[in-house]
Amino acid sequence: MSDSTRRAAFITMLDLQNRMNSKVHSDWMKQGFAWYRAAWIECGELMDHYGYKWWKKQHPDLAQVQLEVVDIWHFGMSALFKDGVDIASMASAIESELADHQPSGLDVLAATEALAEYCLRTKGFSVPLFWDLMTASELSFDDLYKQYVGKNVLNFFRQDHGYKDGSYKKVWQGEEDNVHLVEILAQSDVTSSQFADDVYQGLAARYPRA
Repeated sequence: MSDSTRRAAFITMLDLQNRMNSKVHSDWMKQGFAWYRAAWIECGELMDHYGYKWWKKQHPDLAQVQLEVVDIWHFGMSALFKDGVDIASMASAIESELADHQPSGLDVLAATEALAEYCLRTKGFSVPLFWDLMTASELSFDDLYKQYVGKNVLNFFRQDHGYKDGSYKKVWQGEEDNVHLVEILAQSDVTSSQFADDVYQGLAARYPRA
């Protein structure tokens, strides 16, 4: 992605996270939710998928590790929000932090521990340390963006189609909605400014009408 496209991607993700959090509580930023805690606990789950037990045979499950990285990003972005700060300014601040950041070169376990330690010590979230973890996990920014937006859009789609009252159909045409999402993401242009809308419309086009 170019610099301008990446900035637009940050704005899109921050906006989606704010909208999703607002579904949980309309005034969520003033509730004092411990987003940092959710982030470091996800770090622990990531380590389980990667494997740290030298006393038993383990093989890193990189796909699951990357999914945990995406989950951490949900909570991490939420922790960055401050009441009264607009999303465009937040995106600029993230870009500035990353521009000055020197990659640590840490492996997956060490990068996970560094991020978890920061969360516990500051009760906050570090984008540069998250970036080190993302890099160590072999997850590109394009893939982070694609997976993050896809998961958020699917959650919105579920809510809009009766997930709360139980009327939502999770299996369509013999496949779960997650499978449809993967296929739609593979066909969508991640660099498009309408990427999130395109994914939503792709789901809507496949979802069975009553």
